[in-house]
Amino acid sequence: MPCASVEETLAFYEALGFEATYKQSKPYVYLALRWSGIHLHFGPAPKDLDPVREESGGCLVLVDAVAPYHAAFVAAMRRVHGKVLSSGLPRITRYRPGASRFTLIDPSGNSIIFIRRDEQAEVEYGGSKKLTGLARALDNARILREFKNDDLQAFRALKSAVRRHGADAPAAERAIALCHLVDLATILGEPADPWLSDLCGLELTTDDRRRVESELAHLDGLREWLP
Repeated sequence: MPCASVEETLAFYEALGFEATYKQSKPYVYLALRWSGIHLHFGPAPKDLDPVREESGGCLVLVDAVAPYHAAFVAAMRRVHGKVLSSGLPRITRYRPGASRFTLIDPSGNSIIFIRRDEQAEVEYGGSKKLTGLARALDNARILREFKNDDLQAFRALKSAVRRHGADAPAAERAIALCHLVDLATILGEPADPWLSDLCGLELTTDDRRRVESELAHLDGLREWLP
């Protein structure tokens, strides 16, 4: 994979627990990293590489269970940085309990995707055809975030769905959509106030809150958002 900066790449991966098994800057860049049986190798970056576009390169890491890896990286980030790097570069994507993948995006814009070996073979892009309205939009947003790493498109899809279907959706479903919008707005650097205001205006029963908290327990700040 391309390496735009040896120093930044080393700092990111070493903070996660990787060790450098080979490091070379001249006459050309070559970097080899290892952790828990995973070997990542990096070479020179093209002169026109723009890491922000996140189109640099990437690889798939197949594992038996993804949750322990995500937990280990999150713990390392909190230990080194005092927080989870969830926006900008570098970062780690959110992990929803039961999900089959997550992604590390490094300082060069490479995507290291951890995937469970028995992940489903086919995904219904656009949301499950068994669902309708806001429920289908939520399923579509899940696919966009987990399988395509496209938070921006998920944000746009949910905004449109809340406008179209929010009024007819159950309160718990609308709350879940709004919480996702708050989370996505925070990650994308967009104002979260409109969605927080809508959340505050919702009347949730005890069962509604239980459902929301069960589905979105992985979101930081959830309890602060809910009315």
